[in-house]
Amino acid sequence: MTPDLPIVDPPDSGVAPARENRVAGVLLAAGTSSRFGEGNKLLATLNGESLVRHAARTLAEAAVEPLVAVVGADGDRVAAALDGLGFSVVENPNYAAGQATSVRAGVHAVRDASDVAGAVFALGDMPLVASASVDALVAAYRGSEATALAAAFDGERGNPVLFDSQYFDVLADVDGDVGGRDILLSGDDSVLVETGDSGVRRDVDTRTDLDRMRERDPRL
Repeated sequence: MTPDLPIVDPPDSGVAPARENRVAGVLLAAGTSSRFGEGNKLLATLNGESLVRHAARTLAEAAVEPLVAVVGADGDRVAAALDGLGFSVVENPNYAAGQATSVRAGVHAVRDASDVAGAVFALGDMPLVASASVDALVAAYRGSEATALAAAFDGERGNPVLFDSQYFDVLADVDGDVGGRDILLSGDDSVLVETGDSGVRRDVDTRTDLDRMRERDPRL
């Protein structure tokens, strides 16, 4: 059940942004695929391309920079799947300890970059997120005082999530497999951004998830 976070719509394109510094894009693509069975789910194909490349293109086509991909399991192969999309690749040797270690690696990679006000953290196993949903997060961040924002569909929390740089040090200290969820849910300036995009709620944990994704849209 989604906690009682405020739900906002992205601002109109004509609204002058309150924040103008860059927002980085961080792709978390280091997991072990423990529930997927044989093989790395990020390298499984959907419409002829790997899941992780679909997820990476979402960031590459959005208004975020610099772009960083955190890899771990099958790191060389996952990194190769991102060729040509403009990502800097960071290896997370501690990936087996949970998603928080990848968030930490991503934070370390972007927090010292010049003019970075915040970062969007996207998941490599969510191939159907529209780049417009990332842009909606960034627009809502730039046009408000919110400091932690999650994409939503029909009022339900999904991913990606955007964190202002004020949280970078805290995110670097998070443990376990929760990433920044607790920070988002407890923040005074946290909001959900309604995207109208069901992809922000659709991830792939198992082969059944992938099969269902293909069944819902035979083009995939």
